[in-house]
Amino acid sequence: MSTSATASVSTHILDTSAGRPAQGVAVHLFARPGREAGWQALGGSATDADGRCKDLPALPEGTTHVRLDFAVEPYFEKKQADAQQDAPANRDSGAVFFPEVAITFAVTPGEHYHVPLLLNPFGYSVYRGS
Repeated sequence: MSTSATASVSTHILDTSAGRPAQGVAVHLFARPGREAGWQALGGSATDADGRCKDLPALPEGTTHVRLDFAVEPYFEKKQADAQQDAPANRDSGAVFFPEVAITFAVTPGEHYHVPLLLNPFGYSVYRGS
């Protein structure tokens, strides 16, 4: 939860190719107190069955920029492996086009930022949700 001195962040992932939440994607949170400052790793989480990270670390006071790193390659590799077990004749090349997705955005103290990731094997989209 945000206070007047900090912002807060939440996220979820929807796999638009399946029309379902993306479960088990590692998400790492970074923050910095200005454009020129270095990134501070704050920790991470993994998406649950609803595609949500409910336990991302709190942002430190003075944070102005946030980065969410989504490790999507293992998710797509598992999805491809499961599909190959179900239908071996439909094997794909196995290459993952986007192995990771990094989203960087500016924050204001006291605000909450929900940043959903809409994901498919060859594209993604993000927006500020509510």
